[in-house]
Amino acid sequence: MADFVKQIPDGDTREREVCATCGYVNYQNPKIVAGAVVVHEGRVLLCRRAIEPRANFWTLPAGFLEAHEQPEEGAVREVFEEAVARIVLRGLIGIYTVKRLSQVHIFFRAGFAGAPAFAAGEETTEAAMFAWEDIPWDDLAFPSVIWMLRRWREGEDGMSDIGRFSVSV
Repeated sequence: MADFVKQIPDGDTREREVCATCGYVNYQNPKIVAGAVVVHEGRVLLCRRAIEPRANFWTLPAGFLEAHEQPEEGAVREVFEEAVARIVLRGLIGIYTVKRLSQVHIFFRAGFAGAPAFAAGEETTEAAMFAWEDIPWDDLAFPSVIWMLRRWREGEDGMSDIGRFSVSV
């Protein structure tokens, strides 16, 4: 196993983990989360988590991107994995950073591709559609879910959100 030391590599300006043997720089980059706010007739699709962290709490379908995957592809894949739903993306809701976790969250507006159909996926115990006033606010898994739902609601004026973004620190 290689021994890593903290140092500023040649040509860099930040301290990094560098292999003492070969000089390989182990860059630490943020994780990217992609997801969607899937809406049909004013109701939002939420999933009850079957896994930690925050098992049994409700969330928007989302998850980490895979290598070489575009955010749009990741959002569509995650919705299918968590809610067994085929969707069509309709624009960007927002890009948020969670600095303490080194994560970037990218969420899209979406609707069902065809007739609304969904079910609990492998990481989900339950999937359901909620009207705004029925969203289980006290049982949402993460602050980012609240941010995205509020941002979706703010943008319900029918205008496209492509090009707009929000940042949270």
